[in-house]
Amino acid sequence: MKYVLVTGGVVSGLGKGVTASNPYLNMDAGTMSPFEHGEVDLDLGNYERFLDVTLTRDNNITTGKIYQSVLEKERKGDYLGKTVQVVPHITDAIRGWIESVAAIPATSNQCHSLRLYDNCPFQSKTKPTQHSVRELRALGLTPHLLACRSAQPLLENTKEKLSQFCHVPLANILNIHDVPNICHIPLLLQSQNAHHAILKQLNCLSIATPPVLEEWTRRAEIFDNLTNSVRIAMVGKYVDLSDSYLSVVKALLHACIACSLKPVVDWIAASDLEDDSAKLIPEAHAKAWETLRNADCVLVPGGFGDRGVRGMILAAKYARENNVPYLGICLGMQISVIEFARSVLGLEKANSTEFDAQTPNPVVIFMPEGSRTHMGSTMRLGSRRTLFQNPDCITSKLYQNSEFVEERHRHRYEVNPEVIDTLEDAGLKFVGRDESGRRMEILELSSHPFYVGVQFHPEFKSRPGRPSALFLEHESDP
Repeated sequence: MKYVLVTGGVVSGLGKGVTASNPYLNMDAGTMSPFEHGEVDLDLGNYERFLDVTLTRDNNITTGKIYQSVLEKERKGDYLGKTVQVVPHITDAIRGWIESVAAIPATSNQCHSLRLYDNCPFQSKTKPTQHSVRELRALGLTPHLLACRSAQPLLENTKEKLSQFCHVPLANILNIHDVPNICHIPLLLQSQNAHHAILKQLNCLSIATPPVLEEWTRRAEIFDNLTNSVRIAMVGKYVDLSDSYLSVVKALLHACIACSLKPVVDWIAASDLEDDSAKLIPEAHAKAWETLRNADCVLVPGGFGDRGVRGMILAAKYARENNVPYLGICLGMQISVIEFARSVLGLEKANSTEFDAQTPNPVVIFMPEGSRTHMGSTMRLGSRRTLFQNPDCITSKLYQNSEFVEERHRHRYEVNPEVIDTLEDAGLKFVGRDESGRRMEILELSSHPFYVGVQFHPEFKSRPGRPSALFLEHESDP
């Protein structure tokens, strides 16, 4: 087994580095605020997209998980009454977790590994890098390779200085500078022989094959030469931090490249569309509506809580009434159900019990298997199977006429099964359901060219060169 440890000056989610082990005491990212951390979990998502692998919850180590596993063993008496300490019990737990995960087969042809990563946002000045290396050495570790993040390419004398003061061979100092688009990053690393430096250090040169990056080269060239654009109105709750919807943005990019279109994502704070904003912040309200009306398509992503919900409902209504392509993801699907019930069925007080526990028309309800007192580990999470109810529906055709599709989920609320017949009689068809047939997964509006809502998150399985089918259609409609 080969271990690769990557560390840097700070632990963050800002630069091009990714974090597969973090120091938070949270058990997982399910209850972490998107305002603080961005999307869940954007770092592992970067690995899945670039390496085309499918990781599991075990690939994400947190301090909370490690401590819980050790404390559970202590409660069961596995330590036979010994004093439980950070060394050796916590360190042994980390090592054991890494070794067990590394043995899990990958759902890809790529090498499968778990990495402990800090972010590496290096600057052109060498002092921060030198300080980071000094701190690492204080822990008894000597770096073999430096990956230096910068806005501009590093000068040769800067690399030489880093090599001299950090005691790292010049050939092992890599520079990841700003590039026109992210597809250039693998090519940039290959041009600096990063693969050779890593394989040499791991003593794997004799068994490795040269990286084949022709497809990445093609994608980078296509993106650089895109001229025609498509405007996507992203109506969300967390638009002040774009990382909150990173996978959605990446999925849009994958789809646009496949359609030879340049994506222009117009961020709209859902609350700015609401009537109250017209009085309180009229300029923001007017701009939000102008942006929405100029969009080629509308996307309402996931989220939690009632803030901005009225604005999302207005966006869904605008798309429905004006035949604008609409894709609602998770909360976005539930929003379309609420809007349809209010506007078409005349149920003015139709709502989700998440937003109004006393609503007389609960069209979206809390899932019965969830816990109302413990938010952690109570979501319906992970990959689940959705069965298509109608082979002639739009989404079934997008998925190559498959009988079912498996996509990732993250939600606590669902469309109320008791209102399905009423909604379908009015034209809102639920063309995808779970294996029990009672949980709604996909909806379509029969009278609309493309009005789709999905309870799952198709963006999580989108890959460069293999975009999610739903996003691909979303972009090709205009």
